[in-house]
Amino acid sequence: MNRPSRFAPLEQADFQRLEHAAYLKGLLKPFKGKGSLEAWASECAALRDDLIVLAQRRILAQARSHPFNLLDVQLAQQVTGAGTTFLRWRNLDRSKMGVALWEHLVANPATPVSLIGDLHAIEEQRVVLNMQISLLHMIARQALACASKLGAAEIACHRRTGEGPR
Repeated sequence: MNRPSRFAPLEQADFQRLEHAAYLKGLLKPFKGKGSLEAWASECAALRDDLIVLAQRRILAQARSHPFNLLDVQLAQQVTGAGTTFLRWRNLDRSKMGVALWEHLVANPATPVSLIGDLHAIEEQRVVLNMQISLLHMIARQALACASKLGAAEIACHRRTGEGPR
C-alpha cells in the first residue's frame, strides 16, 4: 500500500543548485600557480557550508516538524570542534546521541508503523549528507596542507638557489 510520504528527501535538483555538487571538479587536475590550491580549498569549504545549510533548511526542518517532533528521539545538529556541522539523533533531554537511538526508535512498538518508512528515509539522507560534508571538509583541509607543503618546498629551493619567489 502506497501512502504519501511525510518526508521529502533531497533530489538532484537540490544538489545542482550547489556549485560543483555533482562531482568533485578539479580533484584530478594539475594545480599551477600560487593560490590555486588555496582557491580550491576555499571552494570545497564553501560547498561544504552550502551543503550544511541545505541540510538545515530541508532535512532538519522537516525532521523537526509534525509528526516527527512528537517522537522521543529527534534529529539535531552537532557542531564539531573542527568547525563543521553534522546531523545526529538525540533524545529529548540531550543526554544521549547516536544512531542507536534511531534504531531503538524504529524498533519501539510505540513508534507508529506509518512513520517507519519516513524515519528510514531521514536516516538514509542523514548518513549520506554527513558523509558528503565530511569528505568536503577533509578535502579542503588536505588542499590547505598541500599548499603549505608546496610553499615550504619553494622557500627551501629559494634559500639554496638565491632566487626570489616566483
